[in-house]
Amino acid sequence: MKVIAFSASNSKNSINKKLVTYAGSLLESATIEVLDLNDYELPLFSEDKEKVTGTQEPAKRFLSKIKECDALIVSFAEHNGSYSVAYKNLFDWCSRITQKVYHGKPMILLSTSPGPNGANTVLTAAVNSMPYFDGAVKGHFSLPSFYDNFDLESNCISNIDLADQLSKIINLLNK
Repeated sequence: MKVIAFSASNSKNSINKKLVTYAGSLLESATIEVLDLNDYELPLFSEDKEKVTGTQEPAKRFLSKIKECDALIVSFAEHNGSYSVAYKNLFDWCSRITQKVYHGKPMILLSTSPGPNGANTVLTAAVNSMPYFDGAVKGHFSLPSFYDNFDLESNCISNIDLADQLSKIINLLNK
């Protein structure tokens, strides 16, 4: 199974990238490719800009990666209760090419933040919207208080109960 994993953030030190990379490592029989949104940087979307420039090549490349995989794991950063601008902009460009951005792929959605809410607001929005864009959400998980529950030295969840919860959810991709 080929899995694409990415953090919906363009931060070079993204805690969501750490979480999604760890989550991908739990799928032992899969080939995991972790994408970096910085490799798909685009001008700020507008219909006017789209008329002038046409479809953007980074959006096409991103959609191609999604189309070629068997499953997705996405971890959402929360910026003021919503998606990061980097993710939303890439998504907007992609959705102009096809509304079926996620090509019916099974997906696990994650989120984390330094606070106790674990970016649950954006995760809820993502879980609710993915079916409209042809994403088959198999499960979701929020890691609260990232720095209290994730060991940066070993790059894994340190809270055993939370680690077990994530492992069970990630294994839903094997079904």
